[in-house]
Amino acid sequence: MNKVGKWAFVSGIIVSVLAAFIEWEGIPTILIALGLVVGFLNIAEKEAEKFLIATIALLIIGTASFSVLIANGTFVSKTQTILNDFTAFVAAAALVVALKVIVNLSENSKK
Repeated sequence: MNKVGKWAFVSGIIVSVLAAFIEWEGIPTILIALGLVVGFLNIAEKEAEKFLIATIALLIIGTASFSVLIANGTFVSKTQTILNDFTAFVAAAALVVALKVIVNLSENSKK
C-alpha cells in the first residue's frame, strides 16, 4: 500500500504539470482522486500537523496571482495553471488528513 501512495503522489505532480498543456475536463477529478489516495495512504498521524501547515501555505500561494509580479504571458499562465492544479491535488489530501486529525482528537478527548 505504501508504494500505491507514493505513486499517487508522483502521479499527482505529473498530472498537475501536464494539465497546463492538455485540455481535458476529467483532469480535476483525477487530481482529486489522487489527492484522496495520498491523504489516506501517505500521511501518518505524526506528519499530519506539518502537512496541514504546508497545505495552508500552498493554498495561500495558490490564490496569489503571479500576474502582479510578472507581466502576463504564456509562461505565467502555464505556471499559474500548474499551481492551481497542484493546489487542488493537495487540498484533497489535506481534507482527508484534517478529517483524520479531527476524528483522532475526538477519540482522545473521550478518554
